[in-house]
Amino acid sequence: MELLGIHHVSLLTGKAEKNFEFYTKVLGMRLVKKTVNQDNTSSYHLFYGDAKGNPGTEITFFDIPGLGNTYHGHSSISTTSLRVQSTESLHFWKSRFNQLGIRHEEISKRANRDTLAFQDYEGTRLILVADNGESGVPAGIPWIQTDIPLEHGIVGLGPVTLTVKDAAPTLKTLTEVLGFRHIGTYPSPSENQPNIDVLATGIGGSGAEVHVESRPDLPRERPGRGSVHHVAFRVPNEEEFNKWAEKITSLGYINSGKVERYYFKALYFREPNHILFELSTDTPGFAVDESIESLGEQLALPPFLEPKRAEIEASLRPLEI
Repeated sequence: MELLGIHHVSLLTGKAEKNFEFYTKVLGMRLVKKTVNQDNTSSYHLFYGDAKGNPGTEITFFDIPGLGNTYHGHSSISTTSLRVQSTESLHFWKSRFNQLGIRHEEISKRANRDTLAFQDYEGTRLILVADNGESGVPAGIPWIQTDIPLEHGIVGLGPVTLTVKDAAPTLKTLTEVLGFRHIGTYPSPSENQPNIDVLATGIGGSGAEVHVESRPDLPRERPGRGSVHHVAFRVPNEEEFNKWAEKITSLGYINSGKVERYYFKALYFREPNHILFELSTDTPGFAVDESIESLGEQLALPPFLEPKRAEIEASLRPLEI
């Protein structure tokens, strides 16, 4: 069994309308699924991805109006990366961010890649990472119905950074339980802090990495708008998913058990530093109930929620996007 890479990253937003504006109008991503939080159907769940909603390209948001600020710290997924094709693309984005007043840093190296860190309207910590022809997990397909040139479009998820108080137990879970391999380190951007560990799975590359940052000097994070709820890792099919579920349970990890999300199967558990991991199947995907051409246009509900559509729609606030 081998995880293929990152499946999706799920975050929190306090205002879905501004969130939609940023990820579709500013970043040029496609809204590939407008649905509800299946554990709280009075809340929207928005998925942004590539042109076809491929696994490994989605950044998702739970809409919680009135959500407070995030107070950053350890026990968190502190940054989420989005892939672009080249360093030239980073210069395009830097110029675009300047024009639009988007907070950003300078282009810099992280794990031997050119990157550009920036924030959305709610302070979500994001990083654009340039592929520059690197081998590994294939990129997705940029969404063309936008003002962003095709060659500079966002093509998937890059590494996530886990910020923890003590890296050792997290590294042990990633390597000994999930099968990641340690492939290197790079300097922390924070002064007098340990190097950041780089771990990879599957065929590697930007879309299959986790970076682990040890920050014992920080308090524990208090999540709010813009914080990351969980990271999901790709399992190719249901057969392997069942084996992973057996493994996680047999090792004594308290977990959700197998959860039917309709678009994928899911299993959730927390690693020793309290970060929530999910294992998700690539199949069947987001086109199971909508055509590729019409992804994200209607409120999509899985079959087990469809009988409650009227009740669910009545409980949702109007969403003008």
